[in-house]
Amino acid sequence: MLKLEDFKAAKERVDEVITPTPLIYSEPFSMECRNQVYIKPESLQKTGAFKIRGAYNKIRKLSDEEKAKGLIAASAGNHAQGVAYAARELGAKAVICMPAHTPLIKVENTEKLGAEVVLHGEVYDDAYNKCMELVKKNGYTLVHPFDDEDVIEGQGTIALEILEELPDTDVILVPVGGGGLISGVAAAAKSINPRIKIIGVEPEGAASALAAINEDRVVSLKEANTIADGTAVKTIGKLPFEYIKEYVDGIITVSDYELMKAFLVMVEKHKLVAENSGILPLAALKKLNLKNKKVVCLVSGGNIDVRSISSMINKGLIERGRIFSFSVQLPDKPGQLVYVAQVLASCNANVIAVDHNQFRNFEDFGEVELRVTCETNGEKHIAQIIDAFMKDGYKITRIN
Repeated sequence: MLKLEDFKAAKERVDEVITPTPLIYSEPFSMECRNQVYIKPESLQKTGAFKIRGAYNKIRKLSDEEKAKGLIAASAGNHAQGVAYAARELGAKAVICMPAHTPLIKVENTEKLGAEVVLHGEVYDDAYNKCMELVKKNGYTLVHPFDDEDVIEGQGTIALEILEELPDTDVILVPVGGGGLISGVAAAAKSINPRIKIIGVEPEGAASALAAINEDRVVSLKEANTIADGTAVKTIGKLPFEYIKEYVDGIITVSDYELMKAFLVMVEKHKLVAENSGILPLAALKKLNLKNKKVVCLVSGGNIDVRSISSMINKGLIERGRIFSFSVQLPDKPGQLVYVAQVLASCNANVIAVDHNQFRNFEDFGEVELRVTCETNGEKHIAQIIDAFMKDGYKITRIN
């Protein structure tokens, strides 16, 4: 397997193109999990993700003959941009196969870097199958996003930077899709400090690494269903699986709802935007069975479109109790809207929307349903509002 000297040599190569991404200490995330949390913001990396490291390292090591054949890769988006950028810098043609529903920002950025984009299938695995068809047909040189030792070597350069800046790091949390990133980070980090803990984080709906560990073999999930599109991989790489067995200390899974909460904190407290796959480590912090440790969260990418940002913020506000929607049955007589407004005002809740429908309740013709959405300050504030209505004999139903 790769050794420290391999990662150091890769670092010299990737330093030709990468942007420095110094660690950021996070007070809000530290307080939430009672550890000292640092963010490694690869979301600020050139091309918006860590993938440029592995792609550039791989292509930089190719022969002129291999580059002349043209390069091809399958990607959920970030590897695409890394390959396209490296190919442009090193004078090679690049073709990228991506899932049909890849966020538009990733597709456009890949094309702007000069690559030809082929959209195919629902998830990464479908795009990879198309990629292999084109390899056989046209003889392209494949740049695999994770099942390649040169790519793994490039990704491992992140660990060298983390431990140079924070030598006494106790834990590194790493997103897991195909497994190339965690393979490189784990092998490089443990070649420097064998006692450091490397923990992978997967979305619950696409936990292919955890499935492989449980079965002790590479397995394919029936589906990969998650908002973390960059890690929606049904089958972990064979080579990464060997690295994970050797170097990784555990895998944590997180729900899409936990991702939404972490996204909101990242945006609100740090003014940083990251894609759903990138914030997997931040969403996993509360699940760490550790306290008072120095934990580095590798935020792997920031390529997220504006519509997704808006949706994630709104859903994150709901999940953290910052937006509260409810319905209440009211007597069908004048003055009831005023009553509801007074209760909410007494609780310092700001009304965003109201829907008063006299025709929604078919069980009691003497009542109407009122639906209200208001701004709140968390679950304690919501409980205060519920109690205020209950004291007057009204039962409200949460509809978030």
